[in-house]
Amino acid sequence: MRFEPYPFEKLALLLKDIKVNSDNPLIDLTIGEPKFQTPQGICNSLSDNTDLLNKYPKSSGEPYLKDAMIKFFKYRFDIKLDTNEIIPTFGTREVLFNLPQFLLHDIENSTMAYTNPFYQIYEGARIATNSSVIYINLQKQNNFKAKLLSDKQFSSCDLVILNFPNNPTGASIDIDELVLWVKKAIEFDFVLINDECYSELYGKTKPPSLLQASIKAGNKEFKNCLVLNSISKRSSAPGLRSGFVAGDKQILKNYMRYRTYVGCALPLPLQKASATAWSDEKSAESFRQVYRQNLKLAKDILEVDIFDDTFYVWLEVEDELEFTKLLYQKEHLKVLPGSYLGRDGAGVGYVRLALVENSIKTKDSLLKIKKLLKSSSKDSL
Repeated sequence: MRFEPYPFEKLALLLKDIKVNSDNPLIDLTIGEPKFQTPQGICNSLSDNTDLLNKYPKSSGEPYLKDAMIKFFKYRFDIKLDTNEIIPTFGTREVLFNLPQFLLHDIENSTMAYTNPFYQIYEGARIATNSSVIYINLQKQNNFKAKLLSDKQFSSCDLVILNFPNNPTGASIDIDELVLWVKKAIEFDFVLINDECYSELYGKTKPPSLLQASIKAGNKEFKNCLVLNSISKRSSAPGLRSGFVAGDKQILKNYMRYRTYVGCALPLPLQKASATAWSDEKSAESFRQVYRQNLKLAKDILEVDIFDDTFYVWLEVEDELEFTKLLYQKEHLKVLPGSYLGRDGAGVGYVRLALVENSIKTKDSLLKIKKLLKSSSKDSL
């Protein structure tokens, strides 16, 4: 198997020979990693349960963790999941990589479709399963929403991965749009996944879950439908590696057996801390307030339209590679070229800004970016 280098590896090569003013501290807006202290209650729960390290964790997760996740899902999406409709996972990256391998192992000439640009683990799973790919292109003219594929394309799909709210564009889609995808998953009998890891970074309106759309479509058993979520962004705890996959219980029953061989069980102290995190809505709201302020700063300073359900800005520039190099050279500030996040031209002409710092640092970063945008605009005249 030959995997593409990760975007951050490509960025390191792009910037490696550039001379910068080392007097300016590095500002890194490349990675969606919250820069805030994990809430103390979560940390206390972790440290208070280190005595559990002498026990093997169950692959299926402890009942108290499942219960916390089920309560979160009920509180957030008003859906009461059964215990056989959810599996705690070691974050969601591992699921996005190994679940396609489980689903597609026995299918010859399998086909995956996923949003483009994308989180690169989707492509990794496609390579690992030796699948063909259909790109669901997110474009400016459709406001970066997922346009339905043709029936001919749907008929060839075995697995479709959506990602809304979206990384990297920040776009969301409404429940009625998700309903259309659910209906196609039933009609053409493919598995439909929505990667919902950014669902808790909302502004005025809470983004819907695919499982809500499934119920609205009359698919109350969630046939062919799965969602993923994690607390990495919600609770500023990416190192805790706590996520879940939920939905179709028939798929999850067999996938659970597969997971006993994968060996990705969450250590028990982390399960205790995770249960605390999934139950902590207060700190999640405090982080959302910071991200809302950061997005408002971006809108005001950069004078561009900003999506609400994200901490990313998908900034249009003339040449994303040159802009990235100049910004690093002049301001010692890193952003991620959009072309590193897409294929077949997706992401060209954009850079992704991860606004994961406090508002003071974010404002300083945005002013530096604005300065370069203005100078670039003058140079092009």
